[in-house]
Amino acid sequence: MASTSETGHAKNVANFENLISFCTGYGVTYNPSKANLKTAQLQTQLGSCKVNITSVISTSVAFNNAVNARMIAFTGLKKLSTRLVNALDATGATPQTVKDAKTVNAKLQGAKLTKTDVVKATTPIDPNAPVVETDKTISSSQQSYTSLVEHFSKMITLLSTEPAYLPNETELKIATLNTQLTTLKNTNTAVINAYTTVSNSRIARNQSLYNITNGLSITAKEVKMYVKSLFGATSPQYKQISALEFKTVK
Repeated sequence: MASTSETGHAKNVANFENLISFCTGYGVTYNPSKANLKTAQLQTQLGSCKVNITSVISTSVAFNNAVNARMIAFTGLKKLSTRLVNALDATGATPQTVKDAKTVNAKLQGAKLTKTDVVKATTPIDPNAPVVETDKTISSSQQSYTSLVEHFSKMITLLSTEPAYLPNETELKIATLNTQLTTLKNTNTAVINAYTTVSNSRIARNQSLYNITNGLSITAKEVKMYVKSLFGATSPQYKQISALEFKTVK
């Protein structure tokens, strides 16, 4: 089901398109002196708003894909870390080395996402919903994932310094672990960059629709005033467009 904000943005654009159609239908009678109220400029503004709305949708899809990729990459990391400690212990490494590994593993196991982070990571982002407390939740989630990467990196470093750690299992080998670490870092960075992109696209969309100086809603209001002055407040022409609503979606 479409969200209220999604319906609001789409309805504003649809009503603006209807507004332009009515103005075009008035023919040469519709001849405002203000350049941005002329039908050609209105069409340009409409096109720009449509592009910005489409951009939010496409960047939101990219963000969701990045989040999903990160979730897949981090799946099983904590279990793997525990396996690494057990594998190290089985090599006959010194008790202190094993203790250090267990300490790192304990930190990695404790670097869990909060309930808010989990919901954020498993719920697709609404491309049209306004950004509300998103910066805070994204920051919290990022700290959690960064901690996982940091602790896993420390685990690899510790294992690399132990000469006796020479596992036969491919998934436990240092080279494999380093490759996995790179994947974790890359997928986490991808989420950060994707969020920045979708956040900026939302700003551009909101500016094009709701800027208090020249946004779509302001332009629509000015067109209505011009038609009202042109044909009169009780005219059928003004009644055509006065019913078109342009609400600011917060």
